[in-house]
Amino acid sequence: MSWLDLHRATLAVKCAGLVDEQTLRTPVEPSPLSLFGLVQHLAEVERNWIQRVFARRDVPPLYGDRSGFALDRSRTFAEVFAVWEREVAVNRRICAGRSPDDTGRLGAEEAAVMGGEDVVSLRWILVHLIEEYARHNGHADLLRERIDGVTGS
Repeated sequence: MSWLDLHRATLAVKCAGLVDEQTLRTPVEPSPLSLFGLVQHLAEVERNWIQRVFARRDVPPLYGDRSGFALDRSRTFAEVFAVWEREVAVNRRICAGRSPDDTGRLGAEEAAVMGGEDVVSLRWILVHLIEEYARHNGHADLLRERIDGVTGS
């Protein structure tokens, strides 16, 4: 899981030292994307793929829908970040000692997108999470640079 952990750590670096107002900014027009929304989304992504799909747990969405992009302004960024950290910790425990060939099951909607296949391996899920984080860390890099000029990892 080292690549996934690298991407998780990169997200944390991109968010470090910012205040709520900065994380809510949407500085890359016309996109409504913010670091606040990205962290919410990636918490939902973690929950969906490891807990719902792989562990087959019936867990509710964290933020009202499964995308996580609808901003929960009742929370601070520190609270949202702590939720993401908690989801990561839960998922590390779930994956510990598991074989990459162990499988999970997609819901009907997700299976339809996958061409009807509903069984996916932990390996497939982890590669998908790496891809998801890599894409969104690119977004986070652009957002952070537009917020305060900070670049790099």
